[in-house]
Amino acid sequence: MTSRQQGRRAAVTGLGVVAPNGVGADAFWKATRQGVSVLDRISREGCTGLPLRIAGQVNGFDPQSAIDNRFLVQTDRFTHYAMAAADLAVADAGFRPDPEQPFAVGVVTAAGSGGGEFGQRELQQLWGQGPRFVGPYQSIAWFYAASTGQISIRGGYKGPCGVVASDEAGGLDALAHAARSIERGTDAVVVGAAEAPLAPYSMVCQLGYPELSLAEDAERAYLPFTEQACGFSPAEGGAMLLLEDERTARLRGANVRALLAGHAATFTGPSRWAESREGLAAAIRIALDEARVVPEEIDVVFADALGVPAADRAEALALADALGPAAEQVPVTAPKTGTGRAYCGAPMLDVAAAVLAMEDGLVPPTPNVTKVCHDLALVTDRARPAELNTALVLSRGLMGSNSALVLRRGQP
Repeated sequence: MTSRQQGRRAAVTGLGVVAPNGVGADAFWKATRQGVSVLDRISREGCTGLPLRIAGQVNGFDPQSAIDNRFLVQTDRFTHYAMAAADLAVADAGFRPDPEQPFAVGVVTAAGSGGGEFGQRELQQLWGQGPRFVGPYQSIAWFYAASTGQISIRGGYKGPCGVVASDEAGGLDALAHAARSIERGTDAVVVGAAEAPLAPYSMVCQLGYPELSLAEDAERAYLPFTEQACGFSPAEGGAMLLLEDERTARLRGANVRALLAGHAATFTGPSRWAESREGLAAAIRIALDEARVVPEEIDVVFADALGVPAADRAEALALADALGPAAEQVPVTAPKTGTGRAYCGAPMLDVAAAVLAMEDGLVPPTPNVTKVCHDLALVTDRARPAELNTALVLSRGLMGSNSALVLRRGQP
């Protein structure tokens, strides 16, 4: 008998968000439900002369007020976001780890590229002044595993830890990895993803993606599911959650905000967007089966929404394949069109929005999008009130990963 059969289920008890449209779950949700778009011209030093013009930048975040200096100097911006979001999630859950049980709490993160800003700075020191001017933290700060390591060290979490490297879909896959740890006996897992791809070297690397939008008008740069779709706008930031065993969380009086009911992942190859129809549909079906949910029970879909015509068409068809007639009625939304696509952090922000949407009974809109050219009930213009008990969150990666996650509304 598996631990899941014995009744252990992963529950979301805490949310922490550092996003372009707000720091903290409350600020993030207020902007998301109002459909505020914060896409704008990139203003980061050293980035303004590149062909990529529009992105979602995190403003109003002061890492020095959120993170001890001894951790700050040895980490990149993407880890600053992750550590701050982790603190917010743990505080939101009212969770206090038992110092006598340090192995009961784990950490899982996902990352697409690691610390490009920190790495670029140190390499410039190497090229310009020599090896003696390269800091000792270069060896760890750029590494995609840095956020897991630093959150674990800083929090004293010595339970199962991991890093998921499965493209943008890694955000959802990290949640599945953490849920499995909960089911096997871990009390709690701090899990999520945050990215910081807006540095010169990182941006030059992204210019190799044909899916990247090079539009210069913020209102037209990221328009998935429309005839004007021209790619995606990138973003920084992300979200962290605290997952706990549902029964243990309720015994300590925690608010169970949502349950991770089902997940599945498939792979269809880089930029093979027509083929992603089959892979994404398979992931949806398997996730629904694991959650013991029928298509008619899905109350809202948070779409991957890449903004590439072939990919958008494949996603719409995948929903039709997997959900059948229910696909024509279920509300679909893509709040990321107002913030940008934060790589591994993007599906984590969608999960945070899904939890908040179920609590608030409100499907957030898809900013900037008006005329939809696919058979989807895409929510545009303004938020739509609805009773939301089950949410489906989708994510695909540029290298070919597909992932689907089913969330159930938590009960107080």
